Amino acid sequence: MSKIIAMANQKGGVGKTTSAINLAACLAVAEKRTLLVDLDPQGNASVGLGLDKSQHEDGNIYHALIGKEPLKKAIYKTELPHLDVAPSDNNLIGAEIELVSVLAREAKLKNALATVADDYDFIIIDCPPSLGLLTLNAFNAANGFIVPLQTEYYAMEGLAQLMNTVRLIRSSLNPNLAMEGILLTMFDSRVSLHKQVSEEIRNHFGSDVFETIIPRNVKLSESPSFGKPVILYDIESTGSKAYLSLAKELLLRERTKAAQKLEEKTLPDVPRIERLDQQLQSQLN
Repeated sequence: MSKIIAMANQKGGVGKTTSAINLAACLAVAEKRTLLVDLDPQGNASVGLGLDKSQHEDGNIYHALIGKEPLKKAIYKTELPHLDVAPSDNNLIGAEIELVSVLAREAKLKNALATVADDYDFIIIDCPPSLGLLTLNAFNAANGFIVPLQTEYYAMEGLAQLMNTVRLIRSSLNPNLAMEGILLTMFDSRVSLHKQVSEEIRNHFGSDVFETIIPRNVKLSESPSFGKPVILYDIESTGSKAYLSLAKELLLRERTKAAQKLEEKTLPDVPRIERLDQQLQSQLN
């Protein structure tokens, strides 16, 4: 069963799509079977992985959501052996309107992903910059979510609304939705404000903030225009190294969680052991 992570922030221009593309690519480089779902009608994640819109006009995530095609027919290979993408285009704008009167409309993506979940280790969902029906579908389908947060003055703007939406989804639709972490993006160490905002976010959210910080980087900005993740465009760039570090940190967190769950399952039944010990003591006496 795959780990499904929504990359979400209703504030635009925070590096959400860049992070979705490059985290997915770095997980694939680590030989994790990875699917990137482009749930943004702008389709930037699809273009950023080298897909031409003419390639998927008749089969993309829009068709899977409205039930016209199974998701497997809307998945395409990329340059990286372990990375696939379910692309989108501007038809997705109409999906929210088309699904308004549909029964269980908030579960369309969840149901679609269930058909391919066993084929992947990770599924990364690039959400649109809004808290509409598409993002609701992403949160309902996901096990966790990452919030890219720009280290600027208005970084916290909208975050409270996002977290309130998550609380509502947990209480009514998906109680297992967990925060994977807050990802600081577009960081410039030469700007004192960026350092200040970074410190304030870490002080407030503590371990919920990833140790990895994504810097401002020319290669990160250039790579989408070449249809490549940054590790294929310039693996030596600081942007490439940052996303490789993020993938490593995420995998380490997943390994730690798995170890904790295994420990909980194999933990001895303490009350039963105490009773047994008492029985032995009484027999010895």
